[in-house]
Amino acid sequence: MRRRLYFLLPTVASARQTVDDLLLARVEDRHMHALARRGTDLGELHEAGVLQKSDVVHGAGVGLLLGGAGGLLVGAIAVFAPPEGIELRLITVLLTTLVMALLGAWIASLVGASVPNSRLRRFEPAIAAGNVLLMVDVRPARVAEIRDLVHRRHPEASGGALEPTLPAFP
Repeated sequence: MRRRLYFLLPTVASARQTVDDLLLARVEDRHMHALARRGTDLGELHEAGVLQKSDVVHGAGVGLLLGGAGGLLVGAIAVFAPPEGIELRLITVLLTTLVMALLGAWIASLVGASVPNSRLRRFEPAIAAGNVLLMVDVRPARVAEIRDLVHRRHPEASGGALEPTLPAFP
């Protein structure tokens, strides 16, 4: 599990230098993402993707939960009050729960992909003003070390805010 640190940097050049310093500190390039105002040339920096820019992960989790609950309810109703002439087994509850959970996750992730990431809302004014948001995913044991490194080597960096948790898969 990784933790996400957010740093606001005034220019793309400053963000590039910060990324270089983090690479020297053995933070992998794939764990750093930059977000800037639309049209800004980030050069070699990895631009934040759909998982970072949108609420796709949050949407999938909510859809999984709501779809699973709905599937459980529909399956239970189907088993305990089946249509006339049909005998359903208890496995029906499991199958409807699974299918509805997957369907809910899929549909909600599609919706979430079109919604801006709510965790980035507080950075929108700074990004619109031309700053670059650097998102760095690190192991919990390295959070203080990386935060100190960035603030020591780059006093122009503001932030260092910490996101609570990150999913294990991205």
